[in-house]
Amino acid sequence: MQKIYVLDTNVLIQSPYALQSFEDNKIVLPIVVLEELDKLKNEDGERGRNARQSIKFLEQLRQIGNLFEGVQLASGGLLKIEPNFASVELPHGFKNDLNDNRILKVCLDLMETHKPVILVTKDIIVRLKSQMLGITTEDFTAEQSPTLDQQYTGRMDVYSSDMKMSEFKKKGIPLENLYTIEQDVITSVAPEYNQFLIIHSELNPKKTLLGRFDGKKAVALKSLKDEPFDIKPKNVGQRFLQEALMQDADTAPLVIVKGPAGTAKTFYSLAVGLHQTLEPDNRAYRKILITRSNIQFDEEIGFLPGTEQEKIAPLLRPIIDNLEILVDRNATERYKNEHELKDKIDELFDRGIISAEAMNFIRGRSITHTYLIIDEAQNLTPRQVKGIITRVGKGTKVILLGDPQQIDNPLLDEKTNGLSYASEKMKGSPLCFQLAMLPSECLRSELAYDAAQRM
Repeated sequence: MQKIYVLDTNVLIQSPYALQSFEDNKIVLPIVVLEELDKLKNEDGERGRNARQSIKFLEQLRQIGNLFEGVQLASGGLLKIEPNFASVELPHGFKNDLNDNRILKVCLDLMETHKPVILVTKDIIVRLKSQMLGITTEDFTAEQSPTLDQQYTGRMDVYSSDMKMSEFKKKGIPLENLYTIEQDVITSVAPEYNQFLIIHSELNPKKTLLGRFDGKKAVALKSLKDEPFDIKPKNVGQRFLQEALMQDADTAPLVIVKGPAGTAKTFYSLAVGLHQTLEPDNRAYRKILITRSNIQFDEEIGFLPGTEQEKIAPLLRPIIDNLEILVDRNATERYKNEHELKDKIDELFDRGIISAEAMNFIRGRSITHTYLIIDEAQNLTPRQVKGIITRVGKGTKVILLGDPQQIDNPLLDEKTNGLSYASEKMKGSPLCFQLAMLPSECLRSELAYDAAQRM
């Protein structure tokens, strides 16, 4: 049976192509959605762009037919714009002139047709109101990843024989000689390309080797003896992280790292970036380019006073904190001369070794031979992440960092943010290394680790 999907404005603001995603069903846009798109179309940033794209698509359909009567879509469905239903009564307490309530009135009227009517919205409050009115609601799920506990972690515990482990460094271990044990049941494994492996001895599970699946077999890590910028990995997660970051841009042009605060995601990324950018004999990149997503900041940078660097300086404070540790490893002397410490960091920016740009200025560029760090990537939409990754030029390495549990964008959650989306879509790519850091690998402080476990 054909369904009727009523779309809220926020669906189009996040995913302007949503109108093409409902197969052969009927899509209804309340006229209030057009009014809201009209208000948003002149905005800077992602919301304005998506509003304009949605309007352009509607204009293409208008040229085909009358949208108030319904226009056939390429998917086989029908798109119709529905005017307000002033005669529909809402319960006491619902204001008739609120935009959300006008959408609910359209749904209630359409329900009289006895066809299944589904309101698609990303607004939780609208979903609660809909439940009160008996309206079925759904989130827009075309870009959704699994829940966080089911998302790809980039690592796996496996077992093998001691004989195969003794040959590991020279020959690797074939896939057929690796297995898992769950509730005393032995199961063969099918790791993803570039998935990291903790290989346990079948006789003594505490005896382990660290490896990576290269598409055919488990192979040894290449960077175990490396100390980029004099930094030594302190746990398994950091060893895997170092391996991913140390690969050249041709082997691993994309690295995706998820994990809670304090697991050294940004710190280690900067350390490897400085190592590979400052290496005199084998300089891998021209510079380190850093951008850090912040939903309000990205939208409003054009209206803030000062130069671009002055505008983005407040958001760079976490980056500066990490650089303070990296440029002066002596913890007892580091802060005795704050001016000297600042000069060391300023020199990195003044010499162009490190530069920072707002997310809006990254969009649409072709960036070459650059070590590009996208911090707080969980605040990006899937569309933004795609726009960045697909613009990467030759010799550039992109590092997406973030914590899907710390999202500031009100339209995103752990399943719809760009970091999780990129992780699931790029899973198994030979050009992508991924890793989810564990709360137990938090090194910031005992309090940070305890809070990560409890909160």
